[in-house]
Amino acid sequence: MPLPDATLALCGKSDAILFGSVGGPTDEIPDRTKRPGAGLLKLRKTLSLYANFRPAVLFPELIGASTLRPEIVEGVDMMILRELNGDLYFGEPRGVHVENGKRVGINTMRYNEDEIARIAHVGFQTARKRRHKLCSVDKANVLETMQLWREVVIEVGRSYPDVELSHLYIDAAAMMLIRNPRQFDVIVTGNVFGDILSDAAAMLTGSIGMLPSASMGEGTLGLFEPVHGSAPDIAGQDIANPLASILSSAMLLRYSLGRPDEADKIEKAVRSVLAAGYRTADIYQPGTRKVGTAEMGEAVVAALELD
Repeated sequence: MPLPDATLALCGKSDAILFGSVGGPTDEIPDRTKRPGAGLLKLRKTLSLYANFRPAVLFPELIGASTLRPEIVEGVDMMILRELNGDLYFGEPRGVHVENGKRVGINTMRYNEDEIARIAHVGFQTARKRRHKLCSVDKANVLETMQLWREVVIEVGRSYPDVELSHLYIDAAAMMLIRNPRQFDVIVTGNVFGDILSDAAAMLTGSIGMLPSASMGEGTLGLFEPVHGSAPDIAGQDIANPLASILSSAMLLRYSLGRPDEADKIEKAVRSVLAAGYRTADIYQPGTRKVGTAEMGEAVVAALELD
């Protein structure tokens, strides 16, 4: 079982959850409920962690690590807010069955208005703490589910007149994310679209190895994890970038434990290590110092001890 009942109960009693990455080539077994990823989905759903915060911030030291031109990505600082408990990942009916002798796969995109409204409120409230701009991403021109999404977001927006609300279709949003990323402050979108857009935004920052995330519900309990996957192709080689996991621990301190001072110290330590030229392979540039996973982690610890 990817998520035993005892583990789920322990998570529910905790103040916060720091989660690593799971899964590998040998885990893609036919029974989807036994796959490691199913445990993560169950954890999010059972604990009602419906709001997934995925900041995409370009550290100035990494401007050359992005695959986009510096003048495009300089100053990028956005929050992608992904709804986490609905959409195609959880909608019913789903599965694979045989019709007229042919296999048919079914997944259902489903949201009710309450699910949309609660993530919309989080989006507007998050924008109020930043630059007061919220972009809602949908596919309302094709999908009825997304028509409802847009209608509800507009309705909720009437309670936040101080926040500028805009709308983009997912295809246009993907294009604008690459063409003019600095226009975005907070993006709120569904489960599937948020998964895709946040991974694309990783390349604005230089590497997906730099992106942390926080999954929150109504209370202070949250699940914190790097946006990246388990990368089994580089396992055990001491080349993975640990900074997304380290920055996830900073989000844990800020969002769940109420210790923004300690979160600031971790983020400051990461910035100082990058400023000193330390780079794992994914963000390496000529003239910087290429280090492994362990050495990068040790450098951050050393910077914390100096603070």
